[in-house]
Amino acid sequence: MTIRTADMVRENLEQLIITGALGNGDRLDEVRLAAQFDVSRTPVREALQMLTATGLVEHIPNRGTFVRHPDFPEMIEMFEVMAELEALCARLAARRIQTAQLIKIQEAAAACENALQHGTLDDYYLENERFHFLIYQASGNGFLAAEATRLQKRLKPFRLMQLRVRGRMKQSMQEHREILAAIQAGDESLAAKALRGHVKIQGQRFNDLMASYTQDTAQAG
Repeated sequence: MTIRTADMVRENLEQLIITGALGNGDRLDEVRLAAQFDVSRTPVREALQMLTATGLVEHIPNRGTFVRHPDFPEMIEMFEVMAELEALCARLAARRIQTAQLIKIQEAAAACENALQHGTLDDYYLENERFHFLIYQASGNGFLAAEATRLQKRLKPFRLMQLRVRGRMKQSMQEHREILAAIQAGDESLAAKALRGHVKIQGQRFNDLMASYTQDTAQAG
């Protein structure tokens, strides 16, 4: 899979922001970033727009674009809300899912399995994202699906980063199998419990990753 230049810039900036290499309030200059990544200003501008949509950067008219670090309590709160939104999606999907929707979710789960065995972390996350979006849609509640999608996009950088924790991708895939099995069985309570736990673990693993970065930084200092 060929990654777009703008996506490459975005991913690099995400990691620099999340790991603290770019500090809260740092100004992001398009010219400097274009030189740093050896690209034109167009993909840099597009990457900054995508990061603005996730809330990791903030554009202030007539001043520029600046890094915005969500604080720790805010991160915990977002993952808590995400866990409950997705749990409700899974509960409703187990009750309402149509055969065509179930087939698509099964295909997405199989694609996750393939990415785990033969692809990269980014390949796995792409299929993982599709798996979750399909469950939102299968809930049959358009408002809920839109809210879950909005927050999922807000948390994307953090959900992607937590997959870097050792053994997390394999554990994530096992959680997907359990979620899918519960939805297939029409078990509303188990589907909700499985998906809620899946998202809560993501938040915990992200915190583990941040702790390791903090430790490494302290040791380097």
